[in-house]
Amino acid sequence: MEMFIERASSFAGDIDRLILVVAIIGGAWLLLAEAVLFFLIFRFSEKRNPKAQYLSGESHEESKWVHWPHYVVIVCDLIIIGFAVQAWYKVKQDLPRAQDTVKVVAQQWAWTFVHSGPDGKLDTEDDITTVDELHLRVNTTYHFKLESQDVLHSFSINVFRLKQDAVPGRTITGWFEPTKVGEFDIQCAEMCGIGHGLMPAKLFVHSAKDYMAWMNGDLTAQVQNQDDSQGLTKLKVSSR
Repeated sequence: MEMFIERASSFAGDIDRLILVVAIIGGAWLLLAEAVLFFLIFRFSEKRNPKAQYLSGESHEESKWVHWPHYVVIVCDLIIIGFAVQAWYKVKQDLPRAQDTVKVVAQQWAWTFVHSGPDGKLDTEDDITTVDELHLRVNTTYHFKLESQDVLHSFSINVFRLKQDAVPGRTITGWFEPTKVGEFDIQCAEMCGIGHGLMPAKLFVHSAKDYMAWMNGDLTAQVQNQDDSQGLTKLKVSSR
């Protein structure tokens, strides 16, 4: 899978492994079924068998060609289930201890991200809010709190192999650990209205040093914006 799209999270390899197992098993059965089909077409053609033969399929010699493949398919299903349960448990159930938390709010048609500020705690005065930009530190375990303000959305980061529906009225907790510095895409993977195709966002995974530089720069900008808005309010009051 990494040949087609890079991995950038700690559990991306588990998801890729599951997809590969399904592709190999399904592909093998596809090739085998097609081979048997063409063998039967040529082996029992009208030229070779001008008179059709009726088979009831009741004898053991005849029914074994159905039962044996059936048993092998069950074994393949159990293998897939084993890999699927392992991936599901790691990604959805066994949430590791969070080093930081980010709030993700979906709405028609934008993403709002609330990052913890220098105190490392969410829902405090120094939180940093961005629209359509998620900023993370590399090699840091995050919990995300996913919400929707209106309709169903789906928080999708392909390089993380992450896709989680956002349900109105619910706060859904998940996790990820970025493992690669870079700029990546965030998408809504749930048809959410006429502007669904205009709802992209950007993920920026920084080194620890660059993340602090971004945080300090964003804090300075927020303080400046607050000062400007307060100054404008004072000007309006004084002009009245």
